[in-house]
Amino acid sequence: QVQLVESGGDLGQPGGSLRLSCAASGLGFNQYHVAWFRQRPGKDREFVATLSRSGGSIYYDDSVKGRFTISRDNARSTFYLEMTSLRPEDTAMYYCAAVSAWFGTNYLRPDGWRYWGQGTQVTVSS
Repeated sequence: QVQLVESGGDLGQPGGSLRLSCAASGLGFNQYHVAWFRQRPGKDREFVATLSRSGGSIYYDDSVKGRFTISRDNARSTFYLEMTSLRPEDTAMYYCAAVSAWFGTNYLRPDGWRYWGQGTQVTVSS
């Protein structure tokens, strides 16, 4: 049974940093592309960042480019989202996701991902 379990969500200060983790089990982790999405109150789930299984391809949404960093540790079957220069508009439920293959730019859409975590809440407020 595949499981993705997020952790690290918290209350953060504007301009501050948080690090999210997603621990994967039940799949050949190094054969999967991984991603982070977020869902703000009243909004659809939106793409944040993705990292290919080889680590050679990384894409970010423009809203987080230069502030967030996605990374993975295949030995630990875990991937991360390092969030810096936090803004109130980063407040959202953050979800991790995994899929074995991309098709075109379907990685930008939630329906392009096979496995999901349960979500971890990030709130940015002073």
